[in-house]
Amino acid sequence: MTQTPARPFGAVLTAMVTPMTPDGAVDVEAGVSLAKHLVDHGHDGLVINGTTGESPTTHAPEKAELVAAVVEAVGDRARIVAGASSNDTAHAIRMAEQSAEAGAHGLLVVSPYYSRPSQEGVYRHALAVAEATDVPVMLYDVPGRTGVRFAPLTIARLAEHDNVVAIKDATGDIYGASKLIASTGLAWYCGDDALYPAYLAYGASGIVSVVGHVVGDQLAEITRAFDEGDHARAWSVFSTITEAIDAVNGAGFQAVMAKAACELLGLVPTRNLRLPQVAATDDEVAVVRGHLVAAGLLDPSH
Repeated sequence: MTQTPARPFGAVLTAMVTPMTPDGAVDVEAGVSLAKHLVDHGHDGLVINGTTGESPTTHAPEKAELVAAVVEAVGDRARIVAGASSNDTAHAIRMAEQSAEAGAHGLLVVSPYYSRPSQEGVYRHALAVAEATDVPVMLYDVPGRTGVRFAPLTIARLAEHDNVVAIKDATGDIYGASKLIASTGLAWYCGDDALYPAYLAYGASGIVSVVGHVVGDQLAEITRAFDEGDHARAWSVFSTITEAIDAVNGAGFQAVMAKAACELLGLVPTRNLRLPQVAATDDEVAVVRGHLVAAGLLDPSH
């Protein structure tokens, strides 16, 4: 799973949580430790300062410091994609510039949320960010969070720009993705853990995951199996991680549950988040623990 034109950011990436200290500060040391763990376990890319990384509530200096530290720690072994997403184009451009200065290998650019601009507005926003630096861009289509999709024509127009090389697709529209993969030449990354094998079957390059925090090796094995044409093996491995997928995605609060899972497995020191996100309750942690035990990832006595 080395870098290829079809995989400009690697194949298996996780949208990494941003560890916090008990008083709510970004724990850069814990972030570096988590990044090293992920790269040691199946990952050839990471997304830093995405939604799962609490990008709406972390600030520019914190974002830049975390990107720089992770690039220094694992940037020779993995592609580091930094979030540059905002509904304020000028703000997104500043994040892109700061991430580039921090050494990011790629930028993640979401369609502008809440404002719900026209498709021309979506296009101009993403284009402005793509033109702000020389760092390649992964678009992020997640209408469940933003309220507006990248329309097929908008994706096609953006794909004409040299810096726009990939898309993270969290639409669930696998058929639509298959047509755009063929027509645009973009590297297509599945943005929904539960649909990864299906997206691979339709031509996706890889995944930007949440469950990858705890099953990176298995995601890498699924990817290898598809590359080798052994779809039965891929589906067999996938069947072993469904409990883990339910652990981090089942309640719909991925950052919350991913941090709870990472804390249970000793990957981060706390499950603290910043408001408006609230850390998992003890009852929620118990549910996550049950899924991780069922997946064989956690000793029942833990």
